[in-house]
Amino acid sequence: MKFDSIPVYQIVGYKNTGKTQLVSSLVAHFTTEGLRVAVIKHDMHGFEMDKEGTDTYQHREAGAAAVAITSPTRTAILEDKGTKLPDLVVRFADYDLVLVEGFKQETYPKLVILRENKDLPLIHELTNIKGVVVWQELSINLEESSPATGLGGSLPIFDINDIPGIVAAISSELSL
Repeated sequence: MKFDSIPVYQIVGYKNTGKTQLVSSLVAHFTTEGLRVAVIKHDMHGFEMDKEGTDTYQHREAGAAAVAITSPTRTAILEDKGTKLPDLVVRFADYDLVLVEGFKQETYPKLVILRENKDLPLIHELTNIKGVVVWQELSINLEESSPATGLGGSLPIFDINDIPGIVAAISSELSL
């Protein structure tokens, strides 16, 4: 499969804007439509998935730079290095859709979540924005042409709870 033919869509926004909530809702919706969905999440602060007492934890504590564990129903790979988003996307080439939570500066098609007025500058910092997702409490009318938003009504605006509308936009953009 060619790299650019992998259907990838980003959900981006600042911390605590509802990215995980939205991605989870999208996964549930696309899955009910029969799609196999993969999710890639960006974590700027580091994370730990392994836990003390497991064999893989013991291997990593002994110095293994990478550990893989697999069973008939699940596989996990833990590496002591970061991985660039395009390399992760290629690993998921066999899925019908790859949703990416975060990686704001990447150039895949994306929706930007705005929860508060202070989030508005984000839309000027990113590329390939296909729509804006807003929380009801956002006090600015983004559909009006406004120097404050710079959108001028040119991008679709979705309420955070409009999952069918967001699904339709992503499906249309990626020809799903």
